[in-house]
Amino acid sequence: MDRQIVFPGAVPLDTDFLSIERNIMAAIGYLAQAALGSGAIADGLACLPTTPASMSVTVGPGSITTLSVVDPLAFGSLPADTTDPLVKMGINLQPTAFALTAPTAAGQAVNYLIEATFSEADASAIVLPYYNAANPAQPYSGPNNSGAAQYTQRLQRVQLQLKAGAAAPTGAQLTPIVDPGWVALWGVTVIYGQTAVTASSIWAVPNAPFLPFKLPHLTPGFSRIATVGTAGASSWTVPSFVTQARFRVMGGGGGGGGGNATYSGGGGGAGGCADGVFALSPGAVIAITVGAGGAGAAPGSSGGNGLTTSVSGLLSASGGTGGGSADPASYGGAGGQGFGGAVNTIGGWGTDGLASGSSFAGAGGASALGGGGRGGVGGGQAGASPGSGGGGAYQSTGNGGAGASGLVIIEF
Repeated sequence: MDRQIVFPGAVPLDTDFLSIERNIMAAIGYLAQAALGSGAIADGLACLPTTPASMSVTVGPGSITTLSVVDPLAFGSLPADTTDPLVKMGINLQPTAFALTAPTAAGQAVNYLIEATFSEADASAIVLPYYNAANPAQPYSGPNNSGAAQYTQRLQRVQLQLKAGAAAPTGAQLTPIVDPGWVALWGVTVIYGQTAVTASSIWAVPNAPFLPFKLPHLTPGFSRIATVGTAGASSWTVPSFVTQARFRVMGGGGGGGGGNATYSGGGGGAGGCADGVFALSPGAVIAITVGAGGAGAAPGSSGGNGLTTSVSGLLSASGGTGGGSADPASYGGAGGQGFGGAVNTIGGWGTDGLASGSSFAGAGGASALGGGGRGGVGGGQAGASPGSGGGGAYQSTGNGGAGASGLVIIEF
């Protein structure tokens, strides 16, 4: 940052003080450009209904940062500088209210647009006292004792305005086009007969340049974890500050086989695993399906297959197959397969159920997160870790263990 140098005994000039202010503004502007870029960025400026509700909305305090020039007009004794670009920030200190009017024809609606721009203007004009060399005890009133008022502040503000669209049949009304040099922030829809604006009437304009995240959200690597472990369909909404996330998915484990009259059941295979990092859009809703584990089998039957776990459009992992229960051997189930990730792995196989004088039930296959259920007298154990296979049952002694449900881990 440029700095002024002063010396003891030197007569201070007005340009010394003005240059300090300009240098500070330039330094802050380049810091803002390094952090935010040179495009328009809005922060705060929330649009809310009034309390109590009325036909007005308020835009709260906030700021807009955009590319301008150092000084479009002379700054005191410093000349204008319209050549050098500089990122500047305008602020909105107090809520700004806008009154809306409902259409007058039945069945019609109107869209209003709230837009913003950076505004810089001189203000606070007063008549200043000036030094009178002829009579120091009696200061001049204004420059050269002219009595003229002079601006004492250069204010950088957010300028807001409301534009009304044309009323049209509800659903066919259009939002006004943003004016050149302005940015669109909010839309408000008002229908015929409406007497108060509610939150449901207000919507952020698509691609409005609101600040997507702040420094507390920027941490090394991925520091937040969300897990989805309940079998079935669900969704995850990408937080406003997230632009990429790591997904790890595991398919459901296969169920263990039931023992028959001669052989013990085989263990179920574990679900596959897929792991990858993907770019995301803040606010996007991501569909997630967690695959259920396969059912443990009754005596003499094969275990059920685990189901596929998926993150819609990104990656998936198939479930493990159930353990068998048949002569001449009760084969362990195969592991599932991962798809679409940077790393795709196959789940562990279940072990075979055997009979050779004494019987041995197969253990469930291990998933990427841990081991499966063990074979057991009276029934095999359920898969012990997400996506792992269930254990088989000993000869004619019970049901195979159920495979464990899959899992989705999200790191952001």
